[in-house]
Amino acid sequence: MRKPEATLDIELPLLMEAIYRKYSYDFRSYSLASQKRRIVHALRQMECTSVSELQARVLHEPEAFHELLQFLTIPTTEMFRDPEYFLALREKVVPLLRTYPSLKIWIAGCSTGEELYAMAILLKEEGLLARTILYATDINPVVLEKARKGIFPLNRMRAYSMNYQAAGGKNSFSDYFTAAYDAAIFDRSLCDNVTFADHSLATDSVFAETHFISCRNVMIYFNHDLQDRALKLFHESLCHRGFLGLGSKENIEFSRWGNLFDAVDKPWRVYRKK
Repeated sequence: MRKPEATLDIELPLLMEAIYRKYSYDFRSYSLASQKRRIVHALRQMECTSVSELQARVLHEPEAFHELLQFLTIPTTEMFRDPEYFLALREKVVPLLRTYPSLKIWIAGCSTGEELYAMAILLKEEGLLARTILYATDINPVVLEKARKGIFPLNRMRAYSMNYQAAGGKNSFSDYFTAAYDAAIFDRSLCDNVTFADHSLATDSVFAETHFISCRNVMIYFNHDLQDRALKLFHESLCHRGFLGLGSKENIEFSRWGNLFDAVDKPWRVYRKK
């Protein structure tokens, strides 16, 4: 008799293949460990006794797929996460971005928008926001809509404020939002030049030439082949000497595309296209 773990290893690729064929969402190259954690959690929440039962529901009930999508793309984010990363951008990237008459910046895997609003605040304080077009992309339409609204739990603002100050913030963090009941509603002007769009690093191609790409804590959920594909896409998307920012646990050394970037701040994963 097969152990549950062995059966799961068989069923998971079948589920991911079914999702790809039915809905064109490609999770087939996401890391197996990440898939297991998220699917096991989904099984409990969606009251399915097996992955096969979940697969049948996903194939025949589109609403079940959209429910499952929220588990497959669980957002783990906060504003000015890893403040040293944003401090490195202020000190080492912004002075060079100022030399361009206009800018295009891509926040890839923007999730619910915390990274986007942090970037917009930084650009505003450095006098660059008005001449910047930002692209905020994700594969999950639900989190994209949350990012577009710019409304976040008020009880997170204290932690976000501490991150902001550590990231070299120049004002009071509360200047950027209005408190209403239990929510913090961020200044709509921060998103005046933002384009929100559905984009998959697994299946989609280059859509714009950009000066800076920030894709943080997204590739940690990919296997090596998909990480390599994403880095190729970033390299092709960046203009001559454009910048790339990754998460603190991500790196480019493994990839054949890695030697096409110089390290601007290696500890905080900021690179520049050669």
